[in-house]
Amino acid sequence: MADLNQTSVTEFILLGFNKVQHLKIVLFVVFFVIYLMTFLGNLGIILLILLDPRLHTPMYFFLSNLSFVDFWYSSTITPKTLVNFLSENKAISYLGCAAQLYFFVAFACADNFLLAAMAYDRYVAICNPLLYPVIMTRRLCTQLMICTYSVCLMYAILLTSITFRLSFCNSNVINHFFCDIPPLLKLSCTDTYLNEIVVSSFSALLTFPSILVIIVTYICILFAILRMRSAEGRHKAFSTCASHFVSVSLFYGTLIFMYIRPKSRYSLEQDRIVSVVYTVVIPMLNPLIYSLRNQEVKGAFRRIIARKIFSQKLNSINLAHQ
Repeated sequence: MADLNQTSVTEFILLGFNKVQHLKIVLFVVFFVIYLMTFLGNLGIILLILLDPRLHTPMYFFLSNLSFVDFWYSSTITPKTLVNFLSENKAISYLGCAAQLYFFVAFACADNFLLAAMAYDRYVAICNPLLYPVIMTRRLCTQLMICTYSVCLMYAILLTSITFRLSFCNSNVINHFFCDIPPLLKLSCTDTYLNEIVVSSFSALLTFPSILVIIVTYICILFAILRMRSAEGRHKAFSTCASHFVSVSLFYGTLIFMYIRPKSRYSLEQDRIVSVVYTVVIPMLNPLIYSLRNQEVKGAFRRIIARKIFSQKLNSINLAHQ
């Protein structure tokens, strides 16, 4: 009977922001602008790092991966949301919903591990600068990324499979703007206790070690900075860590609020607003955070622009001589 009830649902309806339908055009424009900035910002960071040899370092290797993850993280959610703003048909297929949840979980998990890896990279650079090239080798960075993607893809398989093994026999209307675990559990007519335990346990198991790594590395970094005699050195160290600290605060603040809290405090309306922050806004902010305060990124951008202008002038001169 459970299998029959489960297979009877062939699609879900995403209510999205149904309570503010009178603002759907405004919301469409806002979400579209944010997504456009996300696309251009993250793609720009990736291209800058690829094109400028001076940015071929572990720090920017992790940053390019963060931009890659953030772009697809946002792209899993935002395009469907944009379509739903303008369409009367807000349906998403059963498999489409499962795929959206799978990639959302995988990229959110990758963000989590990447922020921890970037914290460790900054710790080695500031606390053990002489050993930095020896410790943060290309091989280690590649291994960290392979482990990150492998663990996160398996984690996404686990959460998606246990969510979609449930029976959805009461309703197929999701009171959210994308297929997330809490609103899907609300729809199930079977016992979701095991799902809640697994989601909370594995979320904590993957999140808390990363948070612990970040906290410990930042404590070590702080002591190392305070021991520096040069004011310029302290300023440079603080500057390189500030961007990462802001990203960490935004990401983990919303993640902990959403998934690691008592069920009694759960609210779909409240979570919808928080979900917009970590699925739409944060992927847009990361490129801004890492570029506006980063002199090396600014310098790489200026060098590429100067190279482009020089190339155009050289071509013009060659054409004139011909």
